[in-house]
Amino acid sequence: MQNQYQQGQVHQNMQTGAIPPQMNHGGHEVFDVHEVLSGTIVTLNTYTLLRQHVKDQELMDILDRQYQFIQDEYNITLECFQTGQDPSKPTQSYKMNQGNDFIYGLTPTQPKKPLQSVSEITDECISAMMLGAVKSAASMKAMSALEITNPVVRRVFADSVPNCIEMAYEISLYQNKHHYYQVPQLAQQDMQQMMNSYAPAQGNNNNMSH
Repeated sequence: MQNQYQQGQVHQNMQTGAIPPQMNHGGHEVFDVHEVLSGTIVTLNTYTLLRQHVKDQELMDILDRQYQFIQDEYNITLECFQTGQDPSKPTQSYKMNQGNDFIYGLTPTQPKKPLQSVSEITDECISAMMLGAVKSAASMKAMSALEITNPVVRRVFADSVPNCIEMAYEISLYQNKHHYYQVPQLAQQDMQQMMNSYAPAQGNNNNMSH
């Protein structure tokens, strides 16, 4: 009987627009947020499992800083999803410690292949798994934000996407410095032609009416 009353109350609230904050979620949104929260747990678990195998102190610092930030974002997301209100702690912007200078060109390296045992795990493998996790989070949160109806959860997701991008950029810079992630370039003539293959748009949309 209580359950029927609650369902009737929610239905009535939906008709009048007086939906309590914690119920202010669309069905698609609920599934998307569940997927993001589950994915975040997987990322945190992955970082925890990888940490014991890290050899380079710089990579360890990146992993620890990113883990703490991802954990804080997870708690903020969970809180506003469950309450429908502003979280008790504001969202933050992730700041990496690295510069942003990439090394371009290719240097010879050993061909990559799957690990045969855990003893073969390297900092290159670890940083690649970290990069894959945050890149996945960036695309998942961006797609989910487009379907979210709750304004607070939507803002938290939207704020999180640049943080995922920044973390991915930090890891790729670390990899590039150690030649794990190499960046080839086009021949200068080809690059110049590609860069100059577009021109600025002219005029304004007032011309459309004539």
